[in-house]
Amino acid sequence: MAIRWGSYKKGPFFDELIEGRNKPRPAAKELCQYLRSLSDRDLVEYKTAASTAIQVMGITFTVYSEEEGSIDRAWPFDIIPRIISTQEWQKVQEGLKQRVRALNMFIDDLYNDQSIIKDEVVPASLLENSKNFLPQCKGIKPKHGVWAHICGSDLVRDQNGTFYVLEDNLRVPSGVSYMLENRHVMKRVFPELFEKYNILPVDNYASDLYNMLCELSPRDIEQPEIVVLTPGIYNSAYFEHAYLAQQMGAELVIGSDLVVEDDIVYMRTVEGLSQVDVIYRRIDDAFIDPEAFREDSMLGVPGIMRAWKAGNVSLANAPGSGVADDKVVYAYVPEIIRYYLNEEPLLPNVPTYKCMNKDERDHVIAHIDEMVVKPANESGGYGMLIGPHASKAEREKFVRLIRRDPRNYVAQPMLLLSTAPTLIDTSAEARHLDLRPFILSGSDICVTTGGLTRVAMRKGSTVVNSSQGGGSKDTWIVDMEG
Repeated sequence: MAIRWGSYKKGPFFDELIEGRNKPRPAAKELCQYLRSLSDRDLVEYKTAASTAIQVMGITFTVYSEEEGSIDRAWPFDIIPRIISTQEWQKVQEGLKQRVRALNMFIDDLYNDQSIIKDEVVPASLLENSKNFLPQCKGIKPKHGVWAHICGSDLVRDQNGTFYVLEDNLRVPSGVSYMLENRHVMKRVFPELFEKYNILPVDNYASDLYNMLCELSPRDIEQPEIVVLTPGIYNSAYFEHAYLAQQMGAELVIGSDLVVEDDIVYMRTVEGLSQVDVIYRRIDDAFIDPEAFREDSMLGVPGIMRAWKAGNVSLANAPGSGVADDKVVYAYVPEIIRYYLNEEPLLPNVPTYKCMNKDERDHVIAHIDEMVVKPANESGGYGMLIGPHASKAEREKFVRLIRRDPRNYVAQPMLLLSTAPTLIDTSAEARHLDLRPFILSGSDICVTTGGLTRVAMRKGSTVVNSSQGGGSKDTWIVDMEG
């Protein structure tokens, strides 16, 4: 018994591989034929080969529980890839570049002239009540005017197949190492498919990241000293920190490995102090410098903000870039694009209601059972309400929260997220998914060919986060003409 696409139930959703009963999309035709040719035994063997490769390669993520503390788990991976044609991807890519360009201009403006507020495009109250606006960053002008050098924007599709940006992750976005490792696993398990398909590569990400970081060096030297600053082994993304440092040939450091003297950052080495030019930091703003932010932080480096302000070190992403991560700022991104670029947005936002606006708030409260309600500054799917799946008591609790602090909440109608065939035992079942491409911004902007596809492995669920039971797939951008 192999996969039978005639019995595959895609439901009312846009499906990434299947157009209709027994009808694959053009880009997925060869893949679906290949999967149909496999026996149940073949599928089990391929699944086993993938999980063995994941264990051998040490691909893990960390989850936390009150009972057991932090636990390393093997990365959950589905062997049926997601396929997008290059023609479709080019439009997405241009939309992401436009969006990130405008967001960097917005952040730079907020910490300098604040023209967008003076011109009343966004309200001053947005900034006054922002948890991620850092007064310590006022007046700073980073190289190229870029604050968010690495961005991970989450994309979803509706039932018509239209891509929407669900949110922008501009602080310390994670997941790119899993995108790269997913590809390595697929090449090990299905080498023959890579001969049949013209799949655009993702392997150049680490070298693109390294080149972008080198560009940021304050010193004009051939080989700047680049380090990856991690909170340490207990961080849920530590695998990624270590992986990217190793791939770039950069040093992986914790705060105590660095010291600031005369507003210059040095790394402690066995030969003595070595000057650091660029820090790819994976530590949250609040913990990066106990002199400037939380005094009790043991993770950061005292004086690192002084060194950055003096122009003696570059920080990627820049502190303060999270001001544009706010879910309420997200609602203004179309206006932000029009204001700075004088262009229409190429990628739409999901329709978003701002609870700080009375009329919009009243609409949200009246339709709370249809809404997804999100707090302004949470991430990872935490602290949100999925109205259609919530109990009456949960909905009433959120109405109280919205009334108590309207600025802190936005709401969106429940989207019918796209699905893709996912291997459950030895049969393909539809599961909801999203996509996180990664955008690098330096003197130029570069978008990954594809990104991290995250899958809600539980039937009917739309929560894709690995910490809450999600898995992932390799994402293939396929050149149909090549």
